[in-house]
Amino acid sequence: MNPLGPRDLTIMVVPDDGSVSRSYRLTYGRVRLLIAVGLVAGIMFVGMAGSWWYLAARATQVSDLEVRLEAMGHAQVRLEAVAADLAVAEAQYARLRSLLVPSLPPGDGGIWLPLSGGSASDGESGGVGVSGATIPNVWPLSEKGLITQGLLQGVEGDHPGLDIAVQTDSYIRAAGGGKVVEVGTDEVYGLFVVIDHGEGYSTVYAHTSAQMVEQGQQVREREVIALSGSSGQSTAPHLHFEILLNGSAVDPLTMVEQPN
Repeated sequence: MNPLGPRDLTIMVVPDDGSVSRSYRLTYGRVRLLIAVGLVAGIMFVGMAGSWWYLAARATQVSDLEVRLEAMGHAQVRLEAVAADLAVAEAQYARLRSLLVPSLPPGDGGIWLPLSGGSASDGESGGVGVSGATIPNVWPLSEKGLITQGLLQGVEGDHPGLDIAVQTDSYIRAAGGGKVVEVGTDEVYGLFVVIDHGEGYSTVYAHTSAQMVEQGQQVREREVIALSGSSGQSTAPHLHFEILLNGSAVDPLTMVEQPN
């Protein structure tokens, strides 16, 4: 036993104004209790502060997620609009393709396939001899196609011939008999062929996918000289066809007739 009895702690409060002083006596047991209560309160405060910070951070994340979800919703609406536009474009393309179904024009759709060695003998039945040049007057395709652009002259952005939409790898045939004077590649015209028909006439066939003749070769009217394509500055398969007289563009539709 402690012979001095329970130990106490006395706290004296002396006011500055000279009023009566007050003293408070606390046992060490109560002091320890107050310290424990203070520690518990401090721990609870720290825990509550930590919880508040965590909840605030989560609230910020939720806000960011809501913004992202809203953006995704707008993107979904745009995708649906694009899908609808694509469906319309596909339907229009299907209608266009239906106009371009390969069909040889009745009575005028004959073609001569290139012979081995790139030449033929004079006097073969059904065509002009390879040495014979003829003025271009035959439709340059084995099918009708669809004219998408005609001759434009004297204005900015001249267009010296016809653009005829047609399926890729359709037969391109010589509009007249003559000599192949150029087979090449151009940044604008892509793969092209030029034929000299004599009497100042020449024809140009551009944007092809394949050239089936060689420079210097003689070709006959309706002979296949290339396959249609979309080479060079082209947005879709088509044939660019020109007729030149002494180097000046002539409207092809005044010399060749599109099949019905």
